[in-house]
Amino acid sequence: MGFSTLLDIMGSIIIGGILLLTIIRMQSNNVENSFVYSNDRIVQSNLVEAAVLLETELRKIGYCADPNKLASITNVVLLADSNKIKFVADFDRSGTIDTIYYFVGDTSEMNYTPNPRDKILYRQVNKGKAYPVSYGITEFSFLYFDALNDTLYFPIPNPQVVKSMQVSFKIEDGSAYNENYSSAYWRLLRMTARNLMNR
Repeated sequence: MGFSTLLDIMGSIIIGGILLLTIIRMQSNNVENSFVYSNDRIVQSNLVEAAVLLETELRKIGYCADPNKLASITNVVLLADSNKIKFVADFDRSGTIDTIYYFVGDTSEMNYTPNPRDKILYRQVNKGKAYPVSYGITEFSFLYFDALNDTLYFPIPNPQVVKSMQVSFKIEDGSAYNENYSSAYWRLLRMTARNLMNR
């Protein structure tokens, strides 16, 4: 009777331990899934906002509500680099030509996040302050093409020959679960602003 009771107690402890480990593992999986899902949603939302703004403004390169103001401007793309672009456009349709500059900051600006690769994408209008468009940018690149769809190689000394471009960027979350960063990637394969081809 004593030996049988001892076996029952040992069996109960083993089964209880297995159940406890299963519950702990399920709880850990729930926490991980919740963290990853939340971070994925934030990254996707940031990506969509940045992509919509970037695509909308790049399509306005060389546009002005008052076309007479563009007559004297020979170059609407002022800077065409691998990770930055500067161009003229009337982005708010006011009839005033603005200079818009997109560029990526340095990783040191995001040193408060565990992600060692994340940067800030900035947008500057005219000579004003540069404002952040998106945080967590880990890749931001342009490819430029001329009127014959030939690739232009860097450095591009004469940005006036740019007639279309490819834009791509990647956003990662600033923090990770088990060092797995949530990420989202966007690419616009061929973007041609109507006013680029008319010049």
